[in-house]
Amino acid sequence: MKLFSAQFRREWFLLIQNSEEALNPLLFLFLAISLFALATGGGADVLRDYAPAIIWVLVLLANLLSLEGLFRRDYEDGTLELLVLKAEPAFLAILAKVLVHWMFSGLAMTLLAPVAALILYLPASALPTLILVLLVGTPALSLIGAVGAALTVGLKRGGALLALLVLPMYVPILIFGAGAVLEQMDGIETLAQIYWLGVITMASLTLAPFAVQAAIRVSLEQ
Repeated sequence: MKLFSAQFRREWFLLIQNSEEALNPLLFLFLAISLFALATGGGADVLRDYAPAIIWVLVLLANLLSLEGLFRRDYEDGTLELLVLKAEPAFLAILAKVLVHWMFSGLAMTLLAPVAALILYLPASALPTLILVLLVGTPALSLIGAVGAALTVGLKRGGALLALLVLPMYVPILIFGAGAVLEQMDGIETLAQIYWLGVITMASLTLAPFAVQAAIRVSLEQ
């Protein structure tokens, strides 16, 4: 656990020092939601019906925006090679790195959910469900995204490839996340959708750190 806590502190302070990396996805989310509201003329009925889908799609894109730099700095200064080859067990250091990424992206966007709900006229009764599915689903976004980021870290222009790798794997999270909020708005039981999100997140938590480690090794060998 010393390795985990040391890596966690390192990543935390690095993101604090480079605050623009953490703020850019949040600014993108806020501005994009505001633009949706302006583009529809502020029509409450239109925005309310599409609010869950809009929020989740923008959360996916904001998360994707933050992924390219996840391992980039460590790759350029050689820290990434030491992390994979020297750290024992390496998956703990990787998990700490992904956890900090989630706290500054997924968790931060979840905290912005009430503002997004207000702008998009999401019913107040649906807000707890929205917050819950974001809390359950966004860790999987960071974990799955980390695999794609590790595979493309050695490429000079890996952003497009990263999107092609990651976005298809985000689709089930989008379906269950937005679907749960829509079903709550229609008065339908949402537990099944939330359970499936939990299954995806737990599977990602179990497998992704090892997949990231393998992907980093592949990138370092290129």
